[in-house]
Amino acid sequence: MPIHLRAEPGDYAPNVLCPGDPIRARYIADTFFDSGYRQVNEVRGMLGFTGTFEGKPISVQTTGMGAPSAGIVFEELAQLGVQRLVRVGTCGGLAEGMAMGDTVIALSAAAEDHSPRQLSKMDCIAPTATFHLAETAARLTREGQMGQVHVGSIVTSGVFYEPTWDNFTMWKGLGILAVEMEAAMMYTVAAMKKMEALALMTVSDMIGEESGDAVRISDDELKRGVDQMMEIGCRVAVS
Repeated sequence: MPIHLRAEPGDYAPNVLCPGDPIRARYIADTFFDSGYRQVNEVRGMLGFTGTFEGKPISVQTTGMGAPSAGIVFEELAQLGVQRLVRVGTCGGLAEGMAMGDTVIALSAAAEDHSPRQLSKMDCIAPTATFHLAETAARLTREGQMGQVHVGSIVTSGVFYEPTWDNFTMWKGLGILAVEMEAAMMYTVAAMKKMEALALMTVSDMIGEESGDAVRISDDELKRGVDQMMEIGCRVAVS
């Protein structure tokens, strides 16, 4: 039995949604899973639930914030036999033409955080998503009712309160769509463990050119965008 996910093989479905927030994990189970789901983990508040979505097996497991915390969860899910990981979270938008509430599908995630580089022993790693999952997500998002879909590269940072605004300018100049804190670790663990993986995110902040120039989405707009993204995540997970 893993140390942090106190579960047995079979307690998790092969397909797992991975939000950072335990409250969001419970919300996903309450809102999108069929009735009769069960809680399978609560250690350190890292809530996990298993049930079905439209009759197909699915789980949701909290990862916490940042690559080190998330990496523990991804590793232990692999130990428990999970085959597919779908991150459902939020990100800061960098690219021109983006709007808050849009959906980002990360084809690759450059590792600005050291943890994925330490794990892979590669200083330049930019691990990638599973293509057929990205393709499915793009199609489903275009059919949705909320915002636009942006497909491309993101960067995974180890710092939420970035002290050097020039980094945002550099990433934007390189065509990076958005910045977040877990996807590169998920893609790295998935590649090493022969798992499928995809990161889906709702744009919750737009990051401008000048220091401190960032705008946060309203709670109502965020909920609408995240709800659509999470439903798509469920459909991708069981596809």
